[in-house]
Amino acid sequence: MSFDPALVAACFGIGIVVGLTGMGGGALMTPVLVLFFNIPPLTAVSSDLVAAAVMKPVGGMVHLRRGTVNLHLVKWLCIGSVPAAFAGVLLMRALGEGEQLQDMVQLALGAALLIAATGLAVRAYLRLLERARRRDGRAAPLPQGRPEVVLRILPTVVVGVVGGLVVGMTSVGSGSLVIISLMALYPLLKASSLVGTDLVQAVPLVASAALGHILFGDFRLDLTASLILGSVPGAWLGARLSSRAPGGLVRRALAFVLLASSLKLLGVPTVQTGIALAVLALAAPVVWMLVRRRHGFPALASRRERRPVLVEQGTP
Repeated sequence: MSFDPALVAACFGIGIVVGLTGMGGGALMTPVLVLFFNIPPLTAVSSDLVAAAVMKPVGGMVHLRRGTVNLHLVKWLCIGSVPAAFAGVLLMRALGEGEQLQDMVQLALGAALLIAATGLAVRAYLRLLERARRRDGRAAPLPQGRPEVVLRILPTVVVGVVGGLVVGMTSVGSGSLVIISLMALYPLLKASSLVGTDLVQAVPLVASAALGHILFGDFRLDLTASLILGSVPGAWLGARLSSRAPGGLVRRALAFVLLASSLKLLGVPTVQTGIALAVLALAAPVVWMLVRRRHGFPALASRRERRPVLVEQGTP
C-alpha cells in the first residue's frame, strides 16, 4: 500500500483545524481531495467518510468522559440521522451514474460547503447575541452543571434526518450543519455540551454513511489510509492547542476557505471567485465590527473576552 506524502501532509493540517475548532473535517477534506489532488468527487466522499468513522469515536470518548454529552439528544438525533445517512447514499446512486453522478456529487458538495460557511457566520452571530443578552440581564445564566434541557423530539429527529441525508451524499454536515441546528433548538446548552453531543451523535451517523459508501460508493483503501495517517495525529495536536489558539480567528479562516471551495466546486470562474473573496476579505471585518458595536461590544475583541470562549470550546 503506497502513501502520498503531500496528501498525508494536507490531511495533517486539516486534522489540526478539526482539533482546534471541532468542525471542518469533511468540509475541508473532501474539497481538498477534489480540487488539489484530482480525486473524483464520489471517491473523495466515500474515503473521507470511512476515515471519519475511524476518527469520530476518539473525540466522542473524550466528551463522554468529561460528561459534556446529552445522551437523550444523541438518541433522538440518531433515530433520524442513521437511516437517513444510509438512504442518502442510495438516493445519490439512484440519481445518476458515471460522469453524471460525479458532477451531481460535486454540485451537492459545493452547495453543502456554501451552507456550512454561512452557518459558521450565523453561529458566530448567535454567540455574540447570547453574550449581549446575558450581559444585559435579559437571559438566564447558563447552568454550571450538566444542563437540563426540554427535549423537542420532532424537531430533533428532523435535524437528524436532514443532517444524515446531507452527510450521506456529501460527507459534509456532521460537524457544522448539525451543531448549528442544535444551537438554535437548545440555546441553554453550553458550547462544550453542543460540541460533545454533536461528536457522539456523529459516530453512528458517519458509520452508517461509511457503510453505505463501502457497499455502494467508490471506496479506496489506499486513499483512506493516507487520510487517517495524516489527520489523526493532526487532530490530536489541534486538540492539545485548542485552549491556547485564537479559535475565533481559526473559524473565520475556515469559513473563508469553505466559501472559496464551494464557489470552485459550483463552477464559478476563477476571476469571479477571486473578486468575490477579495470583497469578502475587505468587507467582512468592517461589517463584523459594526455588528459588535451595535450590540454594545468594542469593535475588536479583547483578550479577556476571548478567554471564556476558548475554555468553553473544549477538545473536539
